[in-house]
Amino acid sequence: MTLKPARALALIFLLCFAGVAAALIAQHGFKVRPCPWCVLQRLIFIVIGVVAGLGWLLQRYKPALLASLAVVPLLAIGGLVSAWYQHEVASQMESCKLTVADKILTFFGVEELWPKVFMVTASCAEAAAYRLLGLPYEIWSGALYGLLIALAVLAFKSNQR
Repeated sequence: MTLKPARALALIFLLCFAGVAAALIAQHGFKVRPCPWCVLQRLIFIVIGVVAGLGWLLQRYKPALLASLAVVPLLAIGGLVSAWYQHEVASQMESCKLTVADKILTFFGVEELWPKVFMVTASCAEAAAYRLLGLPYEIWSGALYGLLIALAVLAFKSNQR
């Protein structure tokens, strides 16, 4: 399957922000409270979306396009690791305080910057109880990261031909 790089970046941009929008609807509309790992994944989706959006906007400059296609899967692997860690480790913890996710969010100060999006309101154990269509939210997040990786790799490979 071939996928034009600019189209892939536009799709990645849309998917990232749709994922964040879905998380915010779940949080503010259905009272699904996020833990630090949930919020970290939102931050990663936003960063990936911005990188993809810049790559799409600068598509005339091949180095920018290729750099975006190279950076997106690296960031998405980080997101995939965070979703895995949340599911396998953090969900078993009563508190997420002082975990890597908590430290990253504190370092960047995102909670104060944009509390409606980045405010942590649950512990990891509390967040583990939430489900969407029978699956924990971090599984959906991990699946989206996997899709982003696949799209970027396919687009990068089709560009090499």
